[in-house]
Amino acid sequence: MIAIVDYGVGNLFSLKCSLQAIGAEVTVTGDAQQLKKADKLILPGVGAFEDAAKKLRDTGLDTVIKEEAARGKPILGICLGMQLLFEKSYEYGEHPGLGLIPGSVVPMEGRLPKELKIPHIGWNALRMKKSSPLFRYIGEGDCVYFVHSYFAAHCEDFVIADTEYGQWLTAAVQRENVFGCQFHPEKSGTVGLNILRAFAEMEALPC
Repeated sequence: MIAIVDYGVGNLFSLKCSLQAIGAEVTVTGDAQQLKKADKLILPGVGAFEDAAKKLRDTGLDTVIKEEAARGKPILGICLGMQLLFEKSYEYGEHPGLGLIPGSVVPMEGRLPKELKIPHIGWNALRMKKSSPLFRYIGEGDCVYFVHSYFAAHCEDFVIADTEYGQWLTAAVQRENVFGCQFHPEKSGTVGLNILRAFAEMEALPC
């Protein structure tokens, strides 16, 4: 069973439908006990980092996610959900994240060529940096769909794929059983479904 973490941030319907399309058993829940019983967790998210992080703390789900990660359970953060996995974000201030992956989230503004539009919206090719079970069914140059104005930095040891948009931006990360995609697999056609399929097939790491 894959549990999508429902903490009041993000449109969860398309993600649930994508997982059902590949035959995965999935539930959407904000109940801590259900999350603990699930085999895998997906942390989605859209909007502002500070607001999302506060909602996780207020519901106590931040602690649940960190405990389940420590148990070796596969966890996948998507878009803002990926950014929440890092130590902190500099989105309108400085705000703490879950700290599951070393690094920080920084704005594109001031770092990209001025002619490029922010947010970065659209299809971009992946450049594979390291082998990962998340990519077992996709390859170099496959395209996925991005919507973001901030990106993960200072996390080079954990980057498994990046993408070019004025500079190389972090596209996906992994630290043991914790994974993150800056792009939206549920909006990325067959490539995205294959990423979700690979995640659905993962086994927990031994504690």
